[in-house]
Amino acid sequence: MHQVIHTGERAFSCGDCGESFTRSASLKRHQLIHTGERAFSCGDCGESFTRSGHLKTHQLIHSGERPFSCGDCGKSFTTSGHLKTHQLIHSGERPFSCGDCGKSFTTSGHLKTHKLIHSGERPFSCDECGKSFTRSGKLKTHKLIHSGERPFSCDECGKSFTRSGKLKTHKLIHSGERPFSCDECGKSFTRSGKLKTHKLIHSGERPFSCDECGMSFTESGSLKTHKRIHSGERPFSCDECGKSFAHSGSLKTHKLIHTGERPFSCGDCGKSFTESGSLKRHQLIHTGERPFSCGDCGKSFTRISHLKSHQLIHSGVKAYTCDQCGRAFTHSYSLQSHLVTHSGIKAYSCDICGKLSAG
Repeated sequence: MHQVIHTGERAFSCGDCGESFTRSASLKRHQLIHTGERAFSCGDCGESFTRSGHLKTHQLIHSGERPFSCGDCGKSFTTSGHLKTHQLIHSGERPFSCGDCGKSFTTSGHLKTHKLIHSGERPFSCDECGKSFTRSGKLKTHKLIHSGERPFSCDECGKSFTRSGKLKTHKLIHSGERPFSCDECGKSFTRSGKLKTHKLIHSGERPFSCDECGMSFTESGSLKTHKRIHSGERPFSCDECGKSFAHSGSLKTHKLIHTGERPFSCGDCGKSFTESGSLKRHQLIHTGERPFSCGDCGKSFTRISHLKSHQLIHSGVKAYTCDQCGRAFTHSYSLQSHLVTHSGIKAYSCDICGKLSAG
């Protein structure tokens, strides 16, 4: 059996999807994905698993036990595998490389998931709405949208989440902990992913480009949202008034208009806001801080979106095109203003936000 590692032979194939394995036991475990059988259940919360080992690891969530500690930073984990993967952060080692683009990863699983970007394969589909995913975990989380279930609750404020990771990140709001710091400017973050994206500001790298207009982004999610400008897609609708939005965060904020809730208050003047980001931006009025500077001309701004908008002057990118005459503009409000010339309706621009309204 050991020699199979060296020969690469995978003699046991799945009749459902064709994936092959070196051992019959591995094939048997894999087939549980297709049958949906999850024979090992947690006595505390009822969550079930395909393997006893996965159940055992899960039960550590309830016991709070994290027996594997990192010798470099003291962070502890529920499994030795998670510790081993974590230690690659300190060593900088990323042993699994993609043959298509050269991107490297700390785990073979992350590489396997990444390769689906190149193949376009999304093997896990939702039987409710048909939406498909590259990972079974993403599908599992998505299904909670349909069920309305949010099984992970914060014991500080009662807010509930669909994933334990989101709860863990949320708890950092209460503790004030921001464990991931930028070695260039010292700015700290609650998540490693946020730090990674932030570092692209310093490197200037924007790896995700729009094939329609050439505009580039630091995150694939930002590109995906941007593409909705071209497609006109607004998949998130308010069940109160029917207004639709390009992304879920905008819908969530919009719903606060109906509830009247403004949960974020300024300690200086008492003004309240629907979003923490709006409060943070407002507080810059009191501090006078303008943290976002243009690398080309040095002009600084209170918001990164204002900086991004300003940078279009230097780049010459004109992402907003008139479908009537083909003229292109750097800003959406410039396109809105231009469209008035085709409609013949006189419009007035707001001095504060630039938004147009009919006279």
